[in-house]
Amino acid sequence: MALLCPPDIRRARLEIFCLPSAITIDNDECIDERGLLKNSVIQKRQYELDYPLSSAVRQKDDTVYGYCNHAPFICKYHLAKKKTWKDASVTLSEKKIPSNQFAPGFLHFSPNSQLLASVAKDGVLFIHDAVTLETVAREHCHSYQGQGIGSLAFSLDGQFILVNGVDDGTLVCLKWKTGDDEIKEATDYWRLILAVLNNSIYSENTVLKSMAEWNIATESLLESSLEKESQEMLQKKPSVEVTDEDSYHNLNILSTDEMTWLNQKVQKAIKEEIKKFADKRKELKKGIKKLRKTIQEMMYENEQVPDIERLDQQEFNLDIEEQERLQAESEQEVARVRKEIEMENLAKCYLRDIIKKECWNSMSIKGRAIKCFHAAYKVTNYPMKERSKEELEALERVLQLKKIESADFKIRKEIVEIQSQAVPPKEEGEKVEEEAVTDESTSNSLIGSLSAQFGGDTSILYHQMDLHTREEKINQIILLQDIIYKVKTAFNKEFDTVARQKEQEIARVKERNLRIQEIVEQLELQEVVWEPALTDDEIPEHALTVQDSEIKVEKYLTPQQRAKAEMMAKIEMERRLAALNSARQRALYDMMSGVLEIKKEDILKIEIPAPPFVSKPDALWNEEEKKVFKEYEKKVKELNEEREKYRKTLETELKKLQTSIQETTQTFDDTVSKLFERKVKSEMVIYQEELKINNLLYSLLLDEELSTREAGLNHFLDKKRKEKLSTSEEVQVVRAQVDAYRETYDNLVAEDKILERGFKKEFSDVPVHHIDHLFKLYKRRPRAQKIKMHLDTANPYGDRPGSARAYKEALAHLMKAIDEMDDPENMPEGLDLPVWERFCLARRTKVEGEQLVKRKALTLAEMQAFLQKRMDDDEKIRMDIEKILNELNMLREEKMRFQLDLTIQFLLKQGQVELESAAELIPDYTDAILLHKSVIEELNCTIRAQGEKKIASMVESKDFSKGIFQLEWEHKKMKMLMDDLNQRARDIQNLHLSRDRQLFLRILNYDSRITQQVSVMEQTLGVMDKLHKKNVKNHQKVFKDLEKRICLKEQANYKLSQELQEMLVSVSERRHIFEAADTQLVSEKAAKEHYQDIVQRRQLVDLAKEQAEEISVLQAEVERLRMRTFPALFEMEY
Repeated sequence: MALLCPPDIRRARLEIFCLPSAITIDNDECIDERGLLKNSVIQKRQYELDYPLSSAVRQKDDTVYGYCNHAPFICKYHLAKKKTWKDASVTLSEKKIPSNQFAPGFLHFSPNSQLLASVAKDGVLFIHDAVTLETVAREHCHSYQGQGIGSLAFSLDGQFILVNGVDDGTLVCLKWKTGDDEIKEATDYWRLILAVLNNSIYSENTVLKSMAEWNIATESLLESSLEKESQEMLQKKPSVEVTDEDSYHNLNILSTDEMTWLNQKVQKAIKEEIKKFADKRKELKKGIKKLRKTIQEMMYENEQVPDIERLDQQEFNLDIEEQERLQAESEQEVARVRKEIEMENLAKCYLRDIIKKECWNSMSIKGRAIKCFHAAYKVTNYPMKERSKEELEALERVLQLKKIESADFKIRKEIVEIQSQAVPPKEEGEKVEEEAVTDESTSNSLIGSLSAQFGGDTSILYHQMDLHTREEKINQIILLQDIIYKVKTAFNKEFDTVARQKEQEIARVKERNLRIQEIVEQLELQEVVWEPALTDDEIPEHALTVQDSEIKVEKYLTPQQRAKAEMMAKIEMERRLAALNSARQRALYDMMSGVLEIKKEDILKIEIPAPPFVSKPDALWNEEEKKVFKEYEKKVKELNEEREKYRKTLETELKKLQTSIQETTQTFDDTVSKLFERKVKSEMVIYQEELKINNLLYSLLLDEELSTREAGLNHFLDKKRKEKLSTSEEVQVVRAQVDAYRETYDNLVAEDKILERGFKKEFSDVPVHHIDHLFKLYKRRPRAQKIKMHLDTANPYGDRPGSARAYKEALAHLMKAIDEMDDPENMPEGLDLPVWERFCLARRTKVEGEQLVKRKALTLAEMQAFLQKRMDDDEKIRMDIEKILNELNMLREEKMRFQLDLTIQFLLKQGQVELESAAELIPDYTDAILLHKSVIEELNCTIRAQGEKKIASMVESKDFSKGIFQLEWEHKKMKMLMDDLNQRARDIQNLHLSRDRQLFLRILNYDSRITQQVSVMEQTLGVMDKLHKKNVKNHQKVFKDLEKRICLKEQANYKLSQELQEMLVSVSERRHIFEAADTQLVSEKAAKEHYQDIVQRRQLVDLAKEQAEEISVLQAEVERLRMRTFPALFEMEY
């Protein structure tokens, strides 16, 4: 049975294979020529199950149990008997139970097929009944961390279960605890299996005995003849390699002594195929031999070519299909890798686009920097995003609201001024002037920042003393954020102006550098011209552009791009060749060195040719030649003077240009320094505004927290008030019930007392001595059970079966005792029976009344306890309400104090406050004073002057002591120099002149000699290195050959091990057959013949070895003779 779960469909496929019983009777009809079963013999059945199963087991009655790991659950199927192979109907499960295990899992049957075991990764073993699928037992055997259970096995008697873990390396043995019936059933099943096995063994032995006897002699003769043929073929054609098929056939013949029936079939089929395809094999051998020779020649030629042209060994593979397969696999791998790279690049591009969109495209002002030319300053701007539509709408709303409030405040102020009394014009003017001066001096301090000086509009802000409501604080935050935005915008404008200025400066410097470069070339100076340029921080767009110099790998070109590049290169080459062949260009170069205008510097470079007679001695010159020579010297002198003058002009121009560049760049650096200071102050202003925003946000959060706490306390207070109403109503109801019940109890007590008092009146007709005795009996009570009071009950009005039962039992016990007391035997002597009966009835009535009073008293006590508990609960709730009200009042006071106690930010000048020195600085400034800065500055000037005088005297004393120390140090130095010189004189006198020192003193060019020796040693090292590399390559080739031989030997050993296993099986079978047949004579004869064959084979092997040794000796002799006649070339020394 085979279980398949195809991935394309979510169902399982079950395939069952069966063999017919006729195979044991007539096996010739069931097998082919090689001894294999025919496909028509095997009966096949296929079932499509409705669930994907991970494991399945089958009973004899075609009942299948499967484990589905998707849900998971265990299902049961009943397979139809007649199921064709092509029938595709789905088999539905009859029964399904859920499993409490972690999938995947597998199932296992007990030997008697009565129990079904299921295991999974969780390590828990479940035993189910095979019929009902109910869980019979469960045991945790292995841990889930160790991958659970790997396998399990039942013992044949069904009493033990062996469970093996996957990764924990443990075995668990479980013993099945069952009754005698289960043990007897398992034992009977084991005996039944044993009987079936014995019958099977007996039938197999019967079939083996009925087989025909195998003639070993004929087979051995056949083997010997085949061996002789193979030896002859080897002797005739020693150079031809044996193919795989021949080697396999010869190995079987040479190494197999006894063959099984299956091997006989295989050998017979192989012999028939060899006879059938003998001619074809010979043709193939010849073709293979020729092809082998060609490949060897090609490989030999390949070894002789350089390394760059040498092919790999695998490229000599003649298997075209394998090459095509490898090429297809490589193309698929290339396509897969290319697709992966494309997808990875696509993901990176997508990530790049997202980052660029969020961090670059969304920025209205990109982040950039400005660097100084000579200093290490760097100023960055403020990267800013575009304000969203919601932010602009909120800002517009706040500004509109602020305008409305300002207009409203102005109108109310006018109304108040009209209603107020008139103020004299002079006083009013003075008041306005005072207010203006005060506003100018205190505006920045009260506002708490300097944003008005850096582009911010502080007139629209709320006053810091007026920020009480939540809406005002939120509006103030929006206005402060707008001020920060304006401050950043104002700085960015200044930054852009400086950036454009730097670009202009760089352009001017480049223009001047062109002239400087010309002057440096004319003066032939070795100076590097300074070329300023913008960095990547100053041009952030460069970060988004990849330059060709940044790519270190070769660019991949498609065939179309490569063809286009070659065409463009060809066109460029043709254009250059056409330009070289231009007659106009060649004429211009020949006549005027390629220029149309001769410059002054070119004229000064021209050398005046010397007269031709200069080579003659001065004494042989005539007057004309002397005159010509004087004119020549005069022209040379004038030309040199002109050159020197021009050189000085160029040097002056060079210094002027360099000075101008230095000045302009230094001026720009000063501008950048001022911009840096502006940036620092802008940062200070932004931090001031952000500090305001943080304080406002903190106050908003604190206000929200207080409001949340207040709402929570109000909600809790409402809840407690509702509980107080319900408890008050319950207390009133319970108090009314207790009062009514107490009145009933009092009436019962009064009635009981009336009965006791009326006893003598009722028995007044009885004698006096009997009345006293009867009264004692009337007061006497039997012992009764005590009834406990449950004072701490939760609900005294509910059903209380325990108390009622106890009361009834106590009352019944008491009535039983009263009945015993009412017995006439206890009647006093001389008392009439009717009187005794009347006495007993009165006593019973009295006892029942007392019991009723006691019960009412217990109930009343419980009701009072419950009433007290309800009153305590009501009091507790009242105290909680008072506590909540106190907390709520404190919270409201704190909230009011928080709204009135505002955090104000003041802007003060930086200064210094000097206090009296103390052991510990206590921040208590009640006795501190504020002094004017001029007083402190005067005091500091006086202290500084006195300090300078003191320092000057200390420096003077230090210099004097320093001179003393310097003289002492010089004295020690001279003394040490004297000792050093004496020691050197002694060393020179005792110096030993070695051979190297003599050479150094004798040879003039000692360094060149050392250099020559070093070069000779380097050449020697280079030759040795090349020789070492050559030896390494030769050893690597030897190692590769040895590895190939090792692989061939391992393959041959593997084949021999397989054949050895088959031979061992054949020997064991023959031994059993031999023992069953008991043919001693035949075995001795076969052994003798086998011994003769071994002796003959050994003699042939020894003969082959001797012949091989003779051949090796002859080959060595031939090689020696060839070397004697081979011409040798020797290097001649001159």
